[in-house]
Amino acid sequence: MSTNPIHTFEDLDAWKVARELTNLVYSLTKGARFSRDFGLTDQSRRAAVSAMSNVAEGFERGSNKDFANFLFIARGSAGEVRSLLYVALDQGYITDDQFQGARALCIRVAQIIWGLITSLRSKAGWRIGLKILILSLFIR
Repeated sequence: MSTNPIHTFEDLDAWKVARELTNLVYSLTKGARFSRDFGLTDQSRRAAVSAMSNVAEGFERGSNKDFANFLFIARGSAGEVRSLLYVALDQGYITDDQFQGARALCIRVAQIIWGLITSLRSKAGWRIGLKILILSLFIR
């Protein structure tokens, strides 16, 4: 993991690894058999792009709570890619080695994003925001 300061979403390891996953998915879906399955190709690419894009969009939102919400979506998208890889494997569109490498990358993306979510949730601003939300429910 990077210990450099974070100034842009491009500095985030979560975004960098999600980008790596996106590039891998695009590469895999260019295969002759895979590319003819337009639905699976499109869904796989969209899910990978979603993981990468939601990290970026959440970062740009400006609050830890918004960022965490987008990170949950990004993590879900990485899980979706992982599930779609099973379809590609079962249909013979990718080899077992390709599957194992891509699956491991999906898991890595999810783990890095979870670490970022955990970090954001431990920040004081997160707890203060949560307390305000809880108090607002009782002050109606």
